[in-house]
Amino acid sequence: MFLDVLRRRNPRFVEAAIRLHREGKIPANSYVLDLDAVEENSRLFKAEAARRGLKVFAMTKQVGRNGGFCRAVLRAGIDRAVAVDMACAVACSRAGLKTGHLGHLVQVPRFEANPAATRIGPDFWTVFGDAKASEAARASAAAGRDQALLARIQTDGDIFFRGHEGGYPANEIVSVADRIDGLAGAHFAGITTFPALLFDERTRKVSPTPNLATLERAAGALAKAGRQEVEINAPGTTSSIVLDALADAGATQCEPGNGLHGTTPLHALEDLPERPAVLYLTEVSHLHGDRAYCFGGGLYIDPVFPDYDVKAIVSDEPATAPTALASVEIPSPSSIDYYGMIDCAGKVKPKTGDSVVFGFRGQAFVTRAFTVGVSGVSRGNPEVETIENCFGQSECWPDFGC
Repeated sequence: MFLDVLRRRNPRFVEAAIRLHREGKIPANSYVLDLDAVEENSRLFKAEAARRGLKVFAMTKQVGRNGGFCRAVLRAGIDRAVAVDMACAVACSRAGLKTGHLGHLVQVPRFEANPAATRIGPDFWTVFGDAKASEAARASAAAGRDQALLARIQTDGDIFFRGHEGGYPANEIVSVADRIDGLAGAHFAGITTFPALLFDERTRKVSPTPNLATLERAAGALAKAGRQEVEINAPGTTSSIVLDALADAGATQCEPGNGLHGTTPLHALEDLPERPAVLYLTEVSHLHGDRAYCFGGGLYIDPVFPDYDVKAIVSDEPATAPTALASVEIPSPSSIDYYGMIDCAGKVKPKTGDSVVFGFRGQAFVTRAFTVGVSGVSRGNPEVETIENCFGQSECWPDFGC
């Protein structure tokens, strides 16, 4: 779905990735990042958020917490990350990004609360209930900190992805805030939900969810109770063009992830300010029958769109032309993606070792793919800056001799 926009809006990146792969500098099964474009996108986003008074926390999970990505974001003036879990927080900290928000989407496990308080020290820590609030407060008190806690809230009619459910009853937020303020080591700082915005396949637009209205009502109840300057964290499908909607709803924090590398659903349909800055690269392993099999490991398609004809560039040289495109069958989510199967019946005749480029809106952190940061594309001098695993740790490819 994103390959067309990649070919059109960032062809030099596609060509650079293939060239570097042909030179043996990028491994198969890699999410490759155009760090110049990431920095450009981040700088643009930061400026637009600043105009609206919004704090910006960068989400890094989609690109495997890549250290080069984190540093590009930091150079653009975004110095905080939102950590989907402790692994994200550790990787971002290693790369120089402080943790602005921890605990949302994934709560901090009990025995990770102490290192979260002592090693990470997030600006904000989200809790879904009193038990988690108490754990966070105890750990923070032991670390000599007074932790700002965000209460995740929910009510009937709110939308959650399956498995993401949880949170305090929104109509009890005033008493929730009082209880949190009563904890030694923590204080109530604000409210959050997910998703606050969502892509609508029917209208092909990004629209507010009922959750955003829930945040607005809860903020009103807190204001009526005399609580001022409440933080409102409203993540979901965040690109620069949705910031007005968030600011108008009273949000104080936003958390771009796919927006920083130009792969929100709307980026596939419209030319938004952010350029696409990530692709998935692999290579042909072997041929069998009327199919060529390419190495997998990162063949993850975020199911934001209905099923579609997945295509890839298959070439033994840098290419973006339509003549290099072939249809590819991706294993179902119930299978292990050892290989993707490229159709050989068309004009493209794959050979073993050919480069294969996809345009995925990925979630690299749930795969076994490498992540590769490439700098210098905008200057015509692309170089590999970092090759890492999905935990943001450097890999000694190709000899794995570390």
